[in-house]
Amino acid sequence: MKCPYCGCEESKVVDSRPTDDGERIRRRRECFSCFKRFTTYEIVESTPIMVIKRDNSREPFSREKLTNGILRACVKRPVSADEIESVIDRVEVKVYGNTDTEISSAMVGEYAMECLKDLDEVAYVRFASVYRQFENIHSFMEELQKLLDEK
Repeated sequence: MKCPYCGCEESKVVDSRPTDDGERIRRRRECFSCFKRFTTYEIVESTPIMVIKRDNSREPFSREKLTNGILRACVKRPVSADEIESVIDRVEVKVYGNTDTEISSAMVGEYAMECLKDLDEVAYVRFASVYRQFENIHSFMEELQKLLDEK
């Protein structure tokens, strides 16, 4: 590990502990040359999940894109920021829990709708209307009828 102060590549770990979220290891290091201390973080390197879009193009899974879609669906709804974050986390866990390195955008959307349905029905219908690209009022009403039938 290269020292950020003097550039020396030799250092020793003087303290090591997990971060609060448990996803990384925080290491305090001391340089052998200048004896200054600095912090590094160790994380698990994962293979990015590629999302296969409707036009068969591929792009890396983006938590930000998912967040934006869910936030738009929840605008002016009685849904807290913690609940939205929980939905996003659950969808992300399902995406990364998949053993494949590729997932269709349809599956990501289905995961999101599944979580939103449990959280807020209006947000669910909003998300579904954009995601499923309702072409007319009849397809929109069919989705609403499915929701009513489940109740």
